[in-house]
Amino acid sequence: MNTTCTPVDTERTVLYVSNSPDQKLAAFLAASGWQAVHAKSTAVAERMLERGNIKVGLVELPGDCTSQHLSALASCMRRVETNWVAQIAPGQAENELVSRFILDYCFDFVTRPWLNERLVFALGHAHGLSSLRHVEVAPEPSAGRHGMVGQCEAMQQLYRRIDKCGVTDAPVFVAGESGTGKELTAKAIHERSPRAGRPFVAINCAAIPPSLLQAELFGHERGAFTGALQRKIGRIESAHEGTLFLDEIGDMPHECQAVLLRFLQEGTIERLGGNGPINVDVRVISATHVDLDKAVEDGRFRSDLYHRLCVLRLVEPPLRERGGDIKLLANYALSMYKQDGARKLRGLSSDAIVAMSNYPWPGNVRELINCVRRAVVMSEGRFITASDLGLPEADNGPAVTLAEIRSKAEKDAIEHALQRHGYKLSEAAAELGISRATLYRLMHANRLHQEPAAGRASSTAGGADADGEAERRAPSLV
Repeated sequence: MNTTCTPVDTERTVLYVSNSPDQKLAAFLAASGWQAVHAKSTAVAERMLERGNIKVGLVELPGDCTSQHLSALASCMRRVETNWVAQIAPGQAENELVSRFILDYCFDFVTRPWLNERLVFALGHAHGLSSLRHVEVAPEPSAGRHGMVGQCEAMQQLYRRIDKCGVTDAPVFVAGESGTGKELTAKAIHERSPRAGRPFVAINCAAIPPSLLQAELFGHERGAFTGALQRKIGRIESAHEGTLFLDEIGDMPHECQAVLLRFLQEGTIERLGGNGPINVDVRVISATHVDLDKAVEDGRFRSDLYHRLCVLRLVEPPLRERGGDIKLLANYALSMYKQDGARKLRGLSSDAIVAMSNYPWPGNVRELINCVRRAVVMSEGRFITASDLGLPEADNGPAVTLAEIRSKAEKDAIEHALQRHGYKLSEAAAELGISRATLYRLMHANRLHQEPAAGRASSTAGGADADGEAERRAPSLV
């Protein structure tokens, strides 16, 4: 039996975790076509798992195992890539700690002494489902362009505009609902600008009492007012040569608006209690969920300040309009917080994905992330469900089979990959982790073409009618 930490052929490998391995078991596994690698401790098991993509594990639970022993095993059995089969003693499944451990971390279990056929079936079944995981469980996404997550057309347009705003020093106003990620956009603009590497200073104008906001922005000298025991540098001065982000500018009191306008016009500030102007060089980015145009009409926001701030304008798309990004963001949140849960989560259930797609998300991305984070802690199964998320299950539509859900997910994944790579089959196949021939077969099965709909329409007769048909048939990017 292999007991080293060298890389192994993982095609039919089982990691056998036991303090005292059964040599007859090892011989039986070898005769059944399995390569057994042995780990006497969880530390050794973790190193083996890191060195190879082992799909199946066999863990022996001693009859007197304690909660500490189970906790140590759980630390290396959280890996989603490996399905575990537990060996237990007769009657051990009645132990509450052991039964909960098996439910949370094991694919199956066998009771000693076991039937050879039962063990082979359990290992084979675990291996087979682990091999299919790349289809059933979405890969963990990472923050993409500008550190933001999103692939829909609205986000692609936002990325392009961030690039354009980065090369200029003009003030930028970011409009959007609460929770859409306006501060992330401001940081992305800063990082793309010549001021990258200099301070990025943010202040939430709605979170500071009106009586303190001016001192927070402009600073004060010692003794400027009761309680001013020492000089304080304000946020504007702290951002010198960098970027100042004024969040929720729409909630700024009228008296502060006048002082801010003077700073934007003259490029100087004066600390409260000070006796002279201070030159400050900052790039200003502002944002709010308030409709500033209406606020100007109602007299709640100065029109001259509005025009100073809104030289360049970006709009954050609400989450309900971002289509497939909802699932992408949910998987990203799950990858960030899944270690907070007590159980080994494999992903999001199909009913959770449908429920998230149907929910309007009034709190946008912030609400979605908090929703997934809460579900990670509260979930009692391997997959997060709509119930775990606290969202209503979709039950008002026609019945949909699992095969139909998988077929649609497969078609959407292929369609999006083709679009991202300009319908280059080799590149799309590489992203999907399949061969070019398999991609071609799946495209044929799903009636997908090798070129965009607009490209096909240009070769058809009918002029404007053909173009209109192409637009109607063009696949969605979200």
